[in-house]
Amino acid sequence: MIPTQIAVLQFAPEKGEVQSNLDRVGEMLDGLNADLVVLPELFASGYFFNSTEQAHNLSESATDGPTVSRMCEWAAATGATIVGGLPERDGDLFYNSAVVVTPRGWLGTYRKTHLFYEETLHFTPGDTGFQVWTVTDRNNRSYRLGAMVCFDWFFPESARALALKGADVIAHPSNLVLAHCPRSMPIRALENHVFTATANRTGRESNGRETLEFIGQSLICSPSAETLASASGQEEGVFTVRIDPRQARQRQINPYNDLHVDRRPELYAS
Repeated sequence: MIPTQIAVLQFAPEKGEVQSNLDRVGEMLDGLNADLVVLPELFASGYFFNSTEQAHNLSESATDGPTVSRMCEWAAATGATIVGGLPERDGDLFYNSAVVVTPRGWLGTYRKTHLFYEETLHFTPGDTGFQVWTVTDRNNRSYRLGAMVCFDWFFPESARALALKGADVIAHPSNLVLAHCPRSMPIRALENHVFTATANRTGRESNGRETLEFIGQSLICSPSAETLASASGQEEGVFTVRIDPRQARQRQINPYNDLHVDRRPELYAS
Protein backbone atom coordinates (compact mmCIF):
# COMPACT_ATOMS: atom_id res chain seq x y z
CA MET A 1 0.00 0.00 0.00
CA ILE A 2 1.36 3.41 -1.02
CA PRO A 3 0.89 5.71 1.99
CA THR A 4 -0.87 9.06 2.03
CA GLN A 5 1.58 11.88 2.70
CA ILE A 6 0.41 14.79 4.85
CA ALA A 7 2.31 17.97 5.61
CA VAL A 8 2.15 21.02 7.87
CA LEU A 9 3.80 24.30 6.89
CA GLN A 10 5.30 26.61 9.52
CA PHE A 11 6.58 30.13 8.83
CA ALA A 12 6.42 33.74 10.07
CA PRO A 13 4.09 35.85 7.91
CA GLU A 14 4.23 39.64 7.88
CA LYS A 15 1.01 41.33 8.90
CA GLY A 16 -0.74 43.04 6.03
CA GLU A 17 1.72 41.84 3.39
CA VAL A 18 -0.65 39.45 1.67
CA GLN A 19 1.17 39.21 -1.65
CA SER A 20 4.60 38.60 -0.17
CA ASN A 21 3.20 36.03 2.28
CA LEU A 22 1.51 34.19 -0.57
CA ASP A 23 4.73 34.28 -2.56
CA ARG A 24 6.67 32.91 0.41
CA VAL A 25 4.27 30.01 0.90
CA GLY A 26 4.36 29.33 -2.84
CA GLU A 27 8.15 29.04 -2.68
CA MET A 28 7.93 26.67 0.28
CA LEU A 29 5.42 24.45 -1.54
CA ASP A 30 7.30 24.38 -4.83
CA GLY A 31 8.03 20.77 -5.77
CA LEU A 32 6.38 19.39 -2.63
CA ASN A 33 5.36 15.74 -2.69
CA ALA A 34 2.26 15.58 -0.49
CA ASP A 35 -1.41 14.60 -0.60
CA LEU A 36 -2.58 16.99 2.13
CA VAL A 37 -0.99 20.30 3.17
CA VAL A 38 -2.16 22.30 6.19
CA LEU A 39 -1.21 25.98 6.38
CA PRO A 40 -1.46 28.24 9.46
CA GLU A 41 -4.46 30.30 10.51
CA LEU A 42 -4.67 33.71 8.74
CA PHE A 43 -1.44 32.75 6.98
CA ALA A 44 -1.48 35.49 4.33
CA SER A 45 -2.99 38.41 6.25
CA GLY A 46 -1.23 38.16 9.58
CA TYR A 47 -3.08 37.84 12.86
CA PHE A 48 -2.78 40.56 15.52
CA PHE A 49 -4.62 43.37 13.78
CA ASN A 50 -4.14 47.01 14.80
CA SER A 51 -7.87 47.62 14.49
CA THR A 52 -11.13 46.09 13.34
CA GLU A 53 -10.86 48.30 10.26
CA GLN A 54 -7.52 46.70 9.36
CA ALA A 55 -8.94 43.20 9.88
CA HIS A 56 -11.90 43.97 7.65
CA ASN A 57 -9.77 45.64 4.97
CA LEU A 58 -7.66 42.47 4.76
CA SER A 59 -10.71 40.20 4.56
CA GLU A 60 -11.71 38.55 1.30
CA SER A 61 -14.03 36.02 -0.26
CA ALA A 62 -13.50 32.46 0.93
CA THR A 63 -14.40 31.03 -2.47
CA ASP A 64 -12.64 33.16 -5.07
CA GLY A 65 -10.52 35.80 -3.31
CA PRO A 66 -6.77 36.21 -3.94
CA THR A 67 -5.72 33.82 -1.17
CA VAL A 68 -8.08 31.04 -2.28
CA SER A 69 -7.08 31.58 -5.90
CA ARG A 70 -3.42 31.03 -5.00
CA MET A 71 -4.30 28.01 -2.88
CA CYS A 72 -6.11 26.51 -5.87
CA GLU A 73 -3.04 27.11 -8.04
CA TRP A 74 -0.82 25.32 -5.49
CA ALA A 75 -3.28 22.43 -5.23
CA ALA A 76 -3.35 22.02 -9.01
CA ALA A 77 0.44 22.16 -9.21
CA THR A 78 1.13 19.70 -6.38
CA GLY A 79 -1.91 17.43 -6.61
CA ALA A 80 -2.55 18.06 -2.91
CA THR A 81 -5.61 19.01 -0.93
CA ILE A 82 -4.71 22.26 0.88
CA VAL A 83 -6.27 23.71 4.04
CA GLY A 84 -5.41 27.24 5.14
CA GLY A 85 -6.81 30.12 7.16
CA LEU A 86 -7.95 33.56 6.03
CA PRO A 87 -10.08 36.49 7.22
CA GLU A 88 -13.35 35.96 5.36
CA ARG A 89 -15.72 38.67 4.18
CA ASP A 90 -19.29 37.56 3.48
CA GLY A 91 -21.42 40.62 2.81
CA ASP A 92 -21.38 42.68 5.99
CA LEU A 93 -20.07 39.82 8.14
CA PHE A 94 -16.48 38.82 8.82
CA TYR A 95 -15.17 35.44 9.96
CA ASN A 96 -11.90 33.77 10.87
CA SER A 97 -12.14 30.88 8.42
CA ALA A 98 -10.33 27.82 7.11
CA VAL A 99 -10.70 27.02 3.43
CA VAL A 100 -10.30 23.56 1.87
CA VAL A 101 -9.25 23.35 -1.78
CA THR A 102 -8.38 20.38 -3.97
CA PRO A 103 -6.71 20.16 -7.39
CA ARG A 104 -10.22 20.62 -8.82
CA GLY A 105 -10.82 23.88 -6.92
CA TRP A 106 -12.60 25.18 -3.82
CA LEU A 107 -14.26 22.45 -1.75
CA GLY A 108 -15.50 24.08 1.45
CA THR A 109 -15.12 26.68 4.17
CA TYR A 110 -15.19 26.25 7.95
CA ARG A 111 -15.77 29.35 10.10
CA LYS A 112 -14.01 29.30 13.45
CA THR A 113 -16.41 28.43 16.26
CA HIS A 114 -14.39 29.52 19.31
CA LEU A 115 -12.81 32.95 18.83
CA PHE A 116 -9.74 33.83 20.91
CA TYR A 117 -8.79 37.12 22.56
CA GLU A 118 -9.11 40.16 20.25
CA GLU A 119 -10.55 38.02 17.47
CA THR A 120 -13.81 38.58 19.32
CA LEU A 121 -13.56 42.30 18.42
CA HIS A 122 -13.03 41.74 14.71
CA PHE A 123 -14.93 38.60 13.72
CA THR A 124 -18.32 36.95 14.11
CA PRO A 125 -18.32 33.47 15.69
CA GLY A 126 -18.64 30.78 13.04
CA ASP A 127 -22.02 29.55 11.88
CA THR A 128 -21.02 26.55 9.74
CA GLY A 129 -20.60 24.01 12.51
CA PHE A 130 -17.91 21.37 12.30
CA GLN A 131 -17.70 19.84 8.84
CA VAL A 132 -16.14 16.77 7.27
CA TRP A 133 -15.39 16.37 3.56
CA THR A 134 -14.46 13.33 1.51
CA VAL A 135 -11.20 13.95 -0.37
CA THR A 136 -8.84 11.76 -2.34
CA ASP A 137 -5.09 11.41 -2.36
CA ARG A 138 -3.02 11.26 -5.54
CA ASN A 139 -3.60 7.50 -5.75
CA ASN A 140 -7.35 8.17 -5.83
CA ARG A 141 -7.93 6.68 -2.37
CA SER A 142 -10.61 8.55 -0.47
CA TYR A 143 -10.50 9.59 3.17
CA ARG A 144 -12.52 11.89 5.41
CA LEU A 145 -11.07 15.29 6.28
CA GLY A 146 -12.32 17.60 9.04
CA ALA A 147 -11.16 21.09 9.99
CA MET A 148 -10.96 23.18 13.12
CA VAL A 149 -9.04 26.41 13.74
CA CYS A 150 -6.55 27.18 16.51
CA PHE A 151 -8.44 27.84 19.81
CA ASP A 152 -11.06 25.25 18.85
CA TRP A 153 -8.58 22.69 20.21
CA PHE A 154 -9.23 24.00 23.75
CA PHE A 155 -12.78 22.62 23.58
CA PRO A 156 -12.82 18.79 23.44
CA GLU A 157 -16.20 18.91 21.73
CA SER A 158 -14.58 20.30 18.57
CA ALA A 159 -12.45 17.28 17.74
CA ARG A 160 -15.13 14.93 19.09
CA ALA A 161 -17.76 16.42 16.79
CA LEU A 162 -15.47 15.90 13.81
CA ALA A 163 -14.68 12.32 14.84
CA LEU A 164 -18.36 11.49 15.28
CA LYS A 165 -18.97 12.83 11.76
CA GLY A 166 -16.41 10.37 10.46
CA ALA A 167 -13.18 12.36 10.17
CA ASP A 168 -10.04 10.28 9.60
CA VAL A 169 -7.79 13.36 9.66
CA ILE A 170 -8.36 16.72 11.36
CA ALA A 171 -6.62 19.70 9.75
CA HIS A 172 -5.86 22.36 12.36
CA PRO A 173 -4.63 25.74 11.01
CA SER A 174 -3.35 27.70 14.01
CA ASN A 175 -1.70 30.86 15.35
CA LEU A 176 -0.93 29.47 18.80
CA VAL A 177 0.34 31.62 21.65
CA LEU A 178 -0.66 29.42 24.59
CA ALA A 179 1.87 26.75 25.52
CA HIS A 180 -0.54 23.88 26.08
CA CYS A 181 -1.67 22.87 22.60
CA PRO A 182 1.37 20.80 21.53
CA ARG A 183 0.94 18.70 24.68
CA SER A 184 -2.80 18.38 24.18
CA MET A 185 -3.08 17.44 20.51
CA PRO A 186 -1.77 13.87 20.99
CA ILE A 187 -4.59 13.43 23.52
CA ARG A 188 -7.17 14.91 21.13
CA ALA A 189 -5.94 12.38 18.55
CA LEU A 190 -6.04 9.49 21.04
CA GLU A 191 -9.43 10.16 22.60
CA ASN A 192 -11.02 10.43 19.15
CA HIS A 193 -8.80 7.91 17.34
CA VAL A 194 -7.99 10.30 14.49
CA PHE A 195 -4.91 11.79 12.87
CA THR A 196 -4.40 15.50 13.61
CA ALA A 197 -2.28 18.00 11.67
CA THR A 198 -1.61 21.29 13.48
CA ALA A 199 0.09 23.99 11.37
CA ASN A 200 1.21 26.91 13.51
CA ARG A 201 3.10 30.10 12.70
CA THR A 202 6.25 31.52 14.28
CA GLY A 203 7.60 34.94 15.13
CA ARG A 204 6.13 37.97 16.88
CA GLU A 205 3.39 40.39 15.93
CA SER A 206 2.25 43.70 17.48
CA ASN A 207 -1.04 45.55 17.30
CA GLY A 208 0.69 48.77 18.41
CA ARG A 209 -0.24 48.24 22.04
CA GLU A 210 0.81 44.67 22.76
CA THR A 211 3.04 42.04 21.20
CA LEU A 212 2.20 38.36 20.79
CA GLU A 213 4.83 35.66 20.41
CA PHE A 214 3.75 32.58 18.50
CA ILE A 215 5.03 29.25 19.77
CA GLY A 216 5.55 27.31 16.53
CA GLN A 217 5.79 23.61 17.39
CA SER A 218 3.56 22.46 14.53
CA LEU A 219 2.89 18.75 14.80
CA ILE A 220 1.16 15.75 13.27
CA CYS A 221 -0.29 13.14 15.64
CA SER A 222 -1.50 9.58 15.21
CA PRO A 223 -4.63 7.91 16.63
CA SER A 224 -2.30 6.26 19.15
CA ALA A 225 -1.11 9.65 20.49
CA GLU A 226 2.26 9.42 18.76
CA THR A 227 3.85 12.62 17.48
CA LEU A 228 4.72 11.61 13.94
CA ALA A 229 6.29 14.90 12.82
CA SER A 230 7.05 18.13 14.65
CA ALA A 231 8.75 21.50 14.33
CA SER A 232 10.65 23.53 16.88
CA GLY A 233 9.46 26.86 18.21
CA GLN A 234 10.93 29.15 15.57
CA GLU A 235 12.02 27.10 12.57
CA GLU A 236 10.36 27.54 9.22
CA GLY A 237 9.69 24.64 6.90
CA VAL A 238 7.32 21.97 5.64
CA PHE A 239 7.09 18.88 7.84
CA THR A 240 5.70 15.69 6.34
CA VAL A 241 4.78 12.18 7.35
CA ARG A 242 3.30 9.15 5.61
CA ILE A 243 0.10 7.69 7.04
CA ASP A 244 -2.74 5.34 6.24
CA PRO A 245 -5.87 7.38 7.09
CA ARG A 246 -7.92 4.17 7.24
CA GLN A 247 -6.20 3.31 10.53
CA ALA A 248 -8.39 5.96 12.15
CA ARG A 249 -11.52 3.93 11.37
CA GLN A 250 -10.69 1.05 13.71
CA ARG A 251 -12.02 2.42 16.98
CA GLN A 252 -12.29 -0.88 18.82
CA ILE A 253 -9.95 -0.73 21.82
CA ASN A 254 -10.27 -4.41 22.71
CA PRO A 255 -12.85 -7.18 22.12
CA TYR A 256 -15.18 -5.54 24.66
CA ASN A 257 -14.75 -1.80 24.11
CA ASP A 258 -15.32 0.52 21.17
CA LEU A 259 -14.52 4.23 21.43
CA HIS A 260 -17.78 5.30 19.79
CA VAL A 261 -20.14 2.46 20.61
CA ASP A 262 -19.40 2.77 24.34
CA ARG A 263 -20.34 6.44 24.50
CA ARG A 264 -23.34 7.25 26.72
CA PRO A 265 -24.41 10.72 25.55
CA GLU A 266 -27.69 10.50 27.45
CA LEU A 267 -25.62 10.90 30.63
CA TYR A 268 -23.36 13.69 29.39
CA ALA A 269 -25.84 16.58 29.35
CA SER A 270 -25.16 19.28 31.92
